[in-house]
Amino acid sequence: MQDPVFYSAVQREFLTQPEMLELYRAKSSLKIGIPKEATLQENRVALVPISVSNLVARGHKIVIESDAGKKAHYSNKDYSEAGAIITEDKKSVYECDIILKVAPPTHDELQLFHPNQVLISPLHLPVIDSEYIQILRQKRVTAIAMEYLQADDGTFPLVRIMSEIAGISVVQTAAELLSNPLHGKGLLLGGISGVPPAKVVILGAGVVAEFATRAALALGASVRIFDDNIHKLIRIQNRIGRQLYTSSLNPITLTQQLMTADVAIGAIHSKTGRTPLLVSEEMVMQMKTGSVIIDVSIDQGGCFETSVVTSHDNPTRIVHGVYHYGVPNIPSKVARTASIGVSNIITTIIQQAGDTGSFEHVIYNHKGLRNGIYTYKGCLTNEYLSHRFAIKYTNLELLLTSIS
Repeated sequence: MQDPVFYSAVQREFLTQPEMLELYRAKSSLKIGIPKEATLQENRVALVPISVSNLVARGHKIVIESDAGKKAHYSNKDYSEAGAIITEDKKSVYECDIILKVAPPTHDELQLFHPNQVLISPLHLPVIDSEYIQILRQKRVTAIAMEYLQADDGTFPLVRIMSEIAGISVVQTAAELLSNPLHGKGLLLGGISGVPPAKVVILGAGVVAEFATRAALALGASVRIFDDNIHKLIRIQNRIGRQLYTSSLNPITLTQQLMTADVAIGAIHSKTGRTPLLVSEEMVMQMKTGSVIIDVSIDQGGCFETSVVTSHDNPTRIVHGVYHYGVPNIPSKVARTASIGVSNIITTIIQQAGDTGSFEHVIYNHKGLRNGIYTYKGCLTNEYLSHRFAIKYTNLELLLTSIS
């Protein structure tokens, strides 16, 4: 009689065995820190748990400050299960090689940096000053502005994602401000039978304008779009799929439209520095009392002369009878959606850095990433910031050539 133990072993030998796939490991292990945001009512987080899990599996180490993802509805447990190290000590987060933030560091946070670190965060022009730049230079930090990161086709991925969110959000915000029974005009954005709809004037024909137009038209509003780039005006009409009122940025025509507008949205994006001022204070004075200005460009200085940075707690101010909304982090209102969008873009950059062996290699090989660098090894490499703060400018391309 055959030995049952032997027979069982033979059976197992011929059974289909599961294939064990080896996880891809990066050439170099990076230590990445994610501090808890404490400024500008920032609710987003730079990496979501699914991205953390991806990076940890590749051999990277993620250190995240406790409750950094709480406002985006991600718990410490979510991050811990993804493989991140949770800490209450902010200093230990800033000991990492790469610091990821969705708001610029405060001056107190800048003191925690050390030489040769990499900072990836937005560069909110209205809230930074000369001291901010000087500390980054003294610390020899390689600082990268998220909003100036470019893809191979010349587009700005992070700006694109945040612009989609902002475009939809600003129209919702405008509708709320117009219909507010206490402070608004009591006006329905779309109008009804026998009552004309509200007029929305949009400056710019980029992504924010496209999604704002879609949202405004869906609510029944009348839309006017201004841009000096005729190609963009043609493109937005094609993407919307209908004939729209479009115009070049002619001051006379723009003033005429603003005088009868209920909502004006600034959606101009600058590729290098401050956005141009397109609407003067005199033009704002001619707008209707109770009308609304939403300056999406405020994080780059704004395109309305009367715009200033506001907050989610106090989002509006009245200037010449016109409501001004100047919150720079509009996507923070929908923090979870926005966090996933930011995380998808940053994760790709971290993966490239790990796969090539170091962040330096990515900088050398990725022109779009270099476009976002504004301080590098003690040098200011952004020409606009150089002029603004009277700090010596060094061309990054020449700097990289001399170092190599």
